[in-house]
Amino acid sequence: MLRQQRNRLSTETRRQASLSLLRVAIRSGLLLKFKRIGFYLPFDSEMDLLPLLSRSLWQKKHCYLPVVPHRFEKKLGFSRIGATPNWYLNRFGIHEYWTRHRARAHQLDLLLMPLVGFDLNGYRLGMGGGFYDTSLAYLRRRTAWKKPFLMGVAYECQKVETLPHDPWDIPLDAVLTEKKLYRFAAP
Repeated sequence: MLRQQRNRLSTETRRQASLSLLRVAIRSGLLLKFKRIGFYLPFDSEMDLLPLLSRSLWQKKHCYLPVVPHRFEKKLGFSRIGATPNWYLNRFGIHEYWTRHRARAHQLDLLLMPLVGFDLNGYRLGMGGGFYDTSLAYLRRRTAWKKPFLMGVAYECQKVETLPHDPWDIPLDAVLTEKKLYRFAAP
C-alpha cells in the first residue's frame, strides 16, 4: 500500500519534493555536521537525492553510493564519487558507481537510506532485500560509539503511526522528508 501511494505521486510532485527536501536539509544544518555521507540513487519512485548530493559535492563533502555485493552476500560497500564517472548497472538494474575508493558503513558519518515506510519510533520498512540491515548489524553490539548516523529519506506520505519490528531491527536516528526532519536521536 505504501509503495503504491509513493508510486502514485506525479513526476512534478516528486521533483518539487526533492527540491523541498534539500531546503529542509539546509535549514536543519544537516550538511554542516557530516563529512563522509552515504547517498543512494532513486529506484522505484524513491525520493531523488540528486539536489542534495550535488549540494554536498559542491560543499566538498565525501559522497558515497552503495554497491550491492555479489550474489549470496549481503553487506553493502560504498563507492566514493570522484571526478571520473564510471557507471554500470548492478544485478537489480540499479546504477552503481565504480571506484577503487570504497568504504564500509562504519566508515561513514551519515547514511541516507531509502525506505517504503517509517514510523515515529524510528522504525523503517525497506524493500525486503536486507542489505542495509545486514550492513548495519554491527550497531546492535555497540553501546557508546555508533556510526554512521542513520537517516531514512521519504516522502511525507510514507509516514505511518507504527510499524511492526523485530528485536534485531536497528531503528533510524532520523527521517528526512520534504516537509521536515524527524529526529529520534542526537547526532
